[in-house]
Amino acid sequence: MVIAPRMRGFICLTAHPLGCEQNIINQINYVKSKGAIDGPKKVLVIGASTGFGLASRITAAFGSGAATIGVFFEKPPADGKTATPGWYNSMAFQDQAAQAGIYAKSINGDAFSNEIKERTIKTIKEDLGQIDLVIYSLASPVRVHPVTGVMHRSVLKPIGQTYSNKTVDFHTGIVTEISIEPCNEEDITNTVAVMGGEDWEMWMDALKAADALAEGAMTLAYSYIGPALTEAVYRKGTIGRAKDHLEATAFKIADKLKDLNGKAFVSVNKALVTQASSAIPVIPLYISLLYKVMKKDGLHEGCIEQIQRLFAYRLYTGNPGIETDEKGRIRIDDWEMRADVQAQVAELWPAATTESLPNIGDLPGYKSDFLSLFGFGLEGVDYEADVEENRNIQGLVE
Repeated sequence: MVIAPRMRGFICLTAHPLGCEQNIINQINYVKSKGAIDGPKKVLVIGASTGFGLASRITAAFGSGAATIGVFFEKPPADGKTATPGWYNSMAFQDQAAQAGIYAKSINGDAFSNEIKERTIKTIKEDLGQIDLVIYSLASPVRVHPVTGVMHRSVLKPIGQTYSNKTVDFHTGIVTEISIEPCNEEDITNTVAVMGGEDWEMWMDALKAADALAEGAMTLAYSYIGPALTEAVYRKGTIGRAKDHLEATAFKIADKLKDLNGKAFVSVNKALVTQASSAIPVIPLYISLLYKVMKKDGLHEGCIEQIQRLFAYRLYTGNPGIETDEKGRIRIDDWEMRADVQAQVAELWPAATTESLPNIGDLPGYKSDFLSLFGFGLEGVDYEADVEENRNIQGLVE
């Protein structure tokens, strides 16, 4: 079938297998171009099919030659219907790893469940013995708690008062005012249950109990802080409470890993175009202005550039210790949060209108990055050609 992007709101309903494959190849080539990293050798990535988790898997495998096991929850294809992009991403990663002679297996299912934890640990024990790096990069809006059976849904809301600001529909370029009503306590509880650190801690507890963590093992989760412009709806809202919980959990996990000389960190990453961030009001407008500034100043990074820099210049430098901020967090958002960058964005913000945005922002760059998440707009791909949508993933652990 010929596959084109089909939109519904902030979601693309189709994905292009060859475009996703090209996206993976481009990221692999970038990592290889930067040279080898004396990094991890046996890696588990929880949330491995898109975004920072996928970039972490690629960087570990093709930067350090690491064996990787990736866990994700993606919808497979059916005749006449494409898979989710993460399915095709993982398919392409597995194919490229096989060609390079690098061990890779994937597990598709609910990472919050005990069943998937058990299947993953069984695979680790049978194939790798122990893991020396665990990346936790889940981005699900819903979690069924494995103990209580309760379904929790996260919400994006401010705390205490209504939040009003500008946002942009990145499909049309129209800038409008938006207001978001404040949350209640149940909203906070549910969002922390989904996006906080409890499941990360459960994974680490299960891995340690199974003797699946190597001496000196490290685990890393990803977070975001962002500027004052977005803090009312993000860092000081319901998601911020979840991120606070995630960051506090790093210290709990680190304590539990002391007998292994293990470490646990949260890395605060840069604002990037993802499926999740595209649905957050205000964020697309902020990213559009940020991209314009950072590209002008030669500071722009996508997921793969960000994670390659994290591995090469923060985690695996060969120096003792890992540089953190006063709260114990690794800051790879340092270029985004530079005072001069934020001052430029803050100056542009009041001037951002439907009419001015094409000149002062980078909406084309935003749209391009969004479409590339689904395998569209990649150079070297013939989007007019028939393509087989019903493709399986090599190395999928059933």
